[in-house]
Order: sequence, then C-alpha cells, then structure tokens
Amino acid sequence: MEWIIKTMQASPELAIFLTLALGFAIGKVKIKGFSLGSVTGVLLMGVIIGQLHISVSPTVKSTFFLIFLFAVGYSVGPQFVHSLKKEGLPQIAFAAIVCVACLAMAWVCSIIAGFDLGNSAGLLAGANTISAVIGVASDTINQLSISEEQKHSFINQIPVAYAVTYIFGTAGTAWFLSSVGPKLLGKNVMQQIRDYEQSLGGSIEDSDTSLEEAYDGTTFRVIEASSGYFDQPRTVQDVENLLIQQGWPVYIERIRPSKGDIIQEPQADSPIGKGDRLVLNGPIDSLLADENIIGTEVADIELLNFKAEALRVIISKKDITTKTLKELKTCKERHGVIIRKIHRGKASIPLLNNIKLQRGDIVEIEGRKADVDRFASYIGYAERPTTITDLLYVGLGIFIGGILGSLTLRTGNIPLSLSASGGVLIMGIIFGWIRSLRPTFGAIPQPSIWLMNNLGLNIFIAIVGINAGPDFIAGLKTAGVSLFIAGIFVSLVPMLIGILLGRFVFKFNPAITLGACAGARTTTAALGAIQDSLNSKVPALSYTTTYAIGNTLLIIWGVVIVLLMS
Repeated sequence: MEWIIKTMQASPELAIFLTLALGFAIGKVKIKGFSLGSVTGVLLMGVIIGQLHISVSPTVKSTFFLIFLFAVGYSVGPQFVHSLKKEGLPQIAFAAIVCVACLAMAWVCSIIAGFDLGNSAGLLAGANTISAVIGVASDTINQLSISEEQKHSFINQIPVAYAVTYIFGTAGTAWFLSSVGPKLLGKNVMQQIRDYEQSLGGSIEDSDTSLEEAYDGTTFRVIEASSGYFDQPRTVQDVENLLIQQGWPVYIERIRPSKGDIIQEPQADSPIGKGDRLVLNGPIDSLLADENIIGTEVADIELLNFKAEALRVIISKKDITTKTLKELKTCKERHGVIIRKIHRGKASIPLLNNIKLQRGDIVEIEGRKADVDRFASYIGYAERPTTITDLLYVGLGIFIGGILGSLTLRTGNIPLSLSASGGVLIMGIIFGWIRSLRPTFGAIPQPSIWLMNNLGLNIFIAIVGINAGPDFIAGLKTAGVSLFIAGIFVSLVPMLIGILLGRFVFKFNPAITLGACAGARTTTAALGAIQDSLNSKVPALSYTTTYAIGNTLLIIWGVVIVLLMS
C-alpha cells in the first residue's frame, strides 16, 4: 500500500484515473431510486484520495475544464440563438429572471450566514447543480488582488460547499417541481395541459398524433391485396390516400404483381390489382390496422430484400422552420420516410401535429435509402455516422474564446472579465450556432460531445477534489450545517418564484411553466420527473430554450458571485 501511495504521489495522473473509476462506481449506486451521480461521486472520491497529499498541476485542470465548457456551448448554441427571436422572448425573460433569483438568493444567504468567497461560490454551484461554476469562480478568484494563501483557501472551500448543497439541489428540486409545483399552478392543471396538447395538434395519448412513437423504428410488412377494395383497379396513390386516413402515413415501397416482375420503385400512378403483394412501410400500430383494410400478411423474403437506412438529420433549411410536423407529414418529399424522434438540445420534443422545427434540431428518420436521402436533402444536412471530430474547429474555438475572455478591465482592485472559461463558453455557443447554419464543417459527433462533456468535467472535478482534500474535512466541520440549510433556500426559492411568474405574469400553460423552471435551473432530472408526473412530454418544449439561457447565465454567475462577495 505504501508503494502504491508513493507511486500516485510521484505520478498524480494515476490518482486522477483512480478517482474517476471509483467516483463513477459510487455515482451509479441507487438508494430508493436516488443516486449521487458521477460528478458528486468523483468529487467525494477525489477528496478521499486527496488525503494522501497528492498534488496535481492546475494546468491539467484548466485544460479539461475548457474542453468541457466548449462542448456545453456547442451543444446549446442553436437553441440559445434561436431563443433570441421574437417568439422566444417571453421564455428568455422568464429564464433570466429565475437565474437572477438564483444568484440573488445565493448572495443574500451568503451575507446572512457570513460565508466567505469560496463557500458563496460553492453554494451557488451546488444548490443550482451547475458544476461549471466551480471552475469559473476559481478563475475569477485567481485574478483578485489578494494573497496566494487567501486564493488557495477560498478555492478549496468551493468544492466543500458544492458537495454539501448538491444533493438537495438535485433531488429537492425534482421533488418540488414534480410534486408541489402542479399544486401551486391552480385548479384543473391536468385539463389545462390536455387542452394545450390539443392546441398543438392532439394529445400524446391520441392515436392520431404520435403513432410514429408507437414503435422505435420503421417496420416493413408484406400484405397481399385480397380485400374487396381491390375488386376494381387501384393505384399506389389511391391506396396510400386510403391508408393516411387512418393516422400517420403508411407507404408502399415495392410491389410484386400477381403476374410479372417486382416493381422496385412504385410511382403514384403504378397500378395495383387483386392478388398483388405490397411492401408497406410504417409504424407497427398503423400496419396492424391497415392489414385488415388491404388483405392478409404473407411471407415473401425476396420482396423484403432491399436496403433501409436510419439517419440523423440536422435541420438547416430556413423554409423548413415555417412548416408544422403535419405539413411535413404529407409533403411529397417525405414519401417513404418515418420520423422516429426529434431532438432539441438535451430534450426529445413530442411529435404533435402543430409542432414546428427549429434550425439545429436533429431529426431521426428511417426508410429506404433513396427515400431517406431525398428527404434529408429537403430538410437539412444528413449527419451520417462518423468517428471523426473536427479538431481544427474545436481548437480554434477554445483558443479564440480563451483569448477574448481573458481581456480584463479593472475597477480599483476588482477585475471585470469573463475569464478564459467564460469566453470559451460564449465561443462554444457561437461555433455551435454556426455549425447549425453550415453543417458541412465543424462536425463533433454525439459520442465525442459526450466524452468532452463527461471526461472534461469529471477530470476537472477529480483534480478539484484531490487538491482540496486536505482542507475539505475542516471546511465541512466549520460550515456544513449552515451550508445545507442555505442550500435549501437557494434551490427552492427561485423555483417558487418561477412558478408564480409563469402563472401570474407570463401566464404560461402549467406544463410550459414547469418545463421552463427545470430548464432555467438546467436540471434534467427534474424534467424527467415533471414529465412522469404530468404524463406529458410538453414540458420539453420550454425546457430547451430556458436550458440554453440558464446554462449560460448560471455559469457566468460564477464570475459575478465572486465580484459581489469581494
């Protein structure tokens, strides 16, 4: 054991990876459905391993933190910029007010409790579950005109306060918004939500509106045209018009006439006679219903022997953003294509008729390759699977953001600066938005985004924990109870303000109000709890815009809280 300890002291990079492994293991442990999560698990393991007096270069910590921040900005860039348009202004104002309330509560509670700079920043970070504040606040503290000893003391207090307040910040917020929130939004909340779903083109529960979610993917079945409907000659267009009346489109992909060769790509006027075999493409629920209208299912392996493709498409065509999902459902360019899911930022939005797409949305489609290619080029840019990340784009974005963020204006002894980390976040937003407009360059595949987010943040947190380890226990004993109590107020009061704002000032639908509260606080766990509680995906519609605004402002508050407390 002594040899292992000395080895980690001599090679601190090994201590980092041990911290990651043990932290992720602890973070996955669930007790009555609740888990610490990877970030808190890594922080706590870092603190424990830090008791061995292991020192890690701050350059390593800063490098991985900048990678994380760029990935965050890149991910929310399209939603952030889109929200600046006129229709997004109410949600921007809502998110901004809630974020200001988060900052104000952390500041007021810190003054009342007599917390120092480090505890104040950690309180803001943990109670609002925004881990990036740890790094941004640390950068700002390092710019203050105080002694190195004071800087070291303040920075090491940040993870203490974060760890104490994070658990309630996550679990408490999810409980409050999903259980208490609906009760504060007036009577008939569930009916208001169902009415709102109807205004968007139907309810999630209606068979008319979300059959594309009934099966996660396209199903191809061979049906023999044997019903009385085919007693007279029909065309492909006739049959598809009949099937679309049942709900979402079902398409005829191939035909084997009772006499003759297979028709590989049927046209609208291709004839269909009794006894012909048709390959139908559509959601499983629709196909089961349509089988009774057309005839009986048969096994025809040769007829089903063609290539299908699942593809993610970035919405980049401006004219597509004016169309509703219902309009896309019936346009000729979509023929043969099933829309599986629509991702907007971190949320999947409901497939309701009157939902409009936004630039930067990612649509999952599936069908025959020729049909998928046609529809993809009509709505945007096909994001085909790749393992290649445009590191030129990433490196340039981080460099430019860091340079611009490092520019500092001083008012007396107080530096006014975004810091390098704040600049990289903003540049990530800009580069992410540019990518949504010109998707031919700047590609960062989703697995790479995940790695940059998780590895970047957790290595940063591991080093924070390791370096703060020797001072962590003393700090916890000094302010642990008062931090926990302050964290409850900082977590819940802004959510209460948000609920009252949504109900009485902005007059949002209850589902939109709750989704906006979760988004402004960037609490994905709360969004899931709200959707389960309301049995509706509508909260995701307001989560995306407010998440982009909240994620940006709350991180920048890491700079502001230090300046306020200094």
